[in-house]
Amino acid sequence: MIQMKKVSKAFNGEKVVDNVHFSIEKGSIYGLLGSNGAGKTTILKMLSGIYRQDSGEIWIDGQRVYENNDTKKRLFFIPDTPSFLSQYTLKQMAKFYQLIYPGWNHNRFVELSRIFDIQLNKKLHTFSKGVKRQAAFILAFSSMPDVLILDEPMDGLDPVVRKKVKNLLIHDVAEREMTVLISSHNLREIEDLSDHVGILHNGKILLEKDLDDLKSDVHKVQVAFKESIPHTFFKEVNSIHTEQRGSVILCVVRGKEEQISKTIETYNPILFDLLPLTLEEIFIYEMEDVGYAFTNHLVE
Repeated sequence: MIQMKKVSKAFNGEKVVDNVHFSIEKGSIYGLLGSNGAGKTTILKMLSGIYRQDSGEIWIDGQRVYENNDTKKRLFFIPDTPSFLSQYTLKQMAKFYQLIYPGWNHNRFVELSRIFDIQLNKKLHTFSKGVKRQAAFILAFSSMPDVLILDEPMDGLDPVVRKKVKNLLIHDVAEREMTVLISSHNLREIEDLSDHVGILHNGKILLEKDLDDLKSDVHKVQVAFKESIPHTFFKEVNSIHTEQRGSVILCVVRGKEEQISKTIETYNPILFDLLPLTLEEIFIYEMEDVGYAFTNHLVE
């Protein structure tokens, strides 16, 4: 289990992470979402033991991470821009990681190199961004970590390679109970992979929920009335976003489906549809609710 308790971090006097608290169960995939500059990468680097928190506690299976080599041998971090030792080939990097990770699986490394079709003896700095990321995944999966921490993991990968990576992630979570923390702006992929999500804004956790529970607690409603909109309607349905398209009102509301339907039906609408929301829509509306609104700008 990964745990962060009341963790804060500042750079040059500016607080980037502010009293963050969350936990990630063993064998699960956690999606960390947030606006640009919210503090996501700082959290990943603290969990990886690269940064030391200013206050609070960080544990992996009850052990602190910072300057704890035994714990670090059990985790693998792929940053937004993967880096390798200067002038090294993938084969040389494999030998390097074999010295660090006690669970290194050489047979798996050979097989993954074949599956991803990467030249073992070509210097990694000569590869494209996407191939470098594939190389990082080969090294990560061959290291057999208990915890895998990923920052924008699919950036630069084509759809075929993304599918391979997703299959490997799901396999290791299911077979080895590997724990995965993913931070990404690609919410569709977070939605496909994650069991649990947290939304970070201005260095603080805005909300944290099981993904299925989150999607069952926020709904899109289309409704129309024969006459004017009842003045108590929006308050009663707990609307966090409202649009009007002609006579049809589009609302995003919090609450359980059964209670929402029951409340709306008391107003005798002439049109009423309850529609599912994607994780991306939920993210946009939740961020809008805390003042991080999207404005449609046209530049001529």
